Amino acid sequence: MKIKLVFFLCIVGLSLKMNAQEKIWLDGNLKETNQSRSVFYKIEKLAGKKSIIYFKNGNIFRKYFSVNKRKKGKFEEYYSTGELKTVGTFENDLEEGIWKTYYKSGKIKERGKYKNGEKVGVWKTFYKNL
Repeated sequence: MKIKLVFFLCIVGLSLKMNAQEKIWLDGNLKETNQSRSVFYKIEKLAGKKSIIYFKNGNIFRKYFSVNKRKKGKFEEYYSTGELKTVGTFENDLEEGIWKTYYKSGKIKERGKYKNGEKVGVWKTFYKNL
C-alpha cells in the first residue's frame, strides 16, 4: 500500500512540474532583467514551450511556441491596449508563409509572404483611411 501511495505522489509531482510556469522579467529589448527595470514579462509553460510575453499592464504582447529554443508555428503580437497587431508563422526560428499586420482598429495594414525569414513577392500596404 505504501509503495502505491509513493508511486502516486511521484506521478502527481512530475505532472505538476511538467505544467509549471515561470515568470521571466524582460526589458524593452526583450532581454532578461529584474522586475523594477522591466517593460514586459514572459510566462513559459515548460511542457510544450508555449511562451506568452505580457506588457506590465497584464495585456498580452506576444504568443508563440518554441521547440529547442526556436520559434515554430503560429505567432501573434498585440498592441498594449489588447488589439491584434501581427499574425504569422515561424519555422525553425524564421518567418515563413503569409504574415499580416493590423491597425488598432482591426483593419489590415500590411500583408505579404516570407520564405526562410526573408520577404518575398509582392507586399501590399493598406492605408488607414481607405
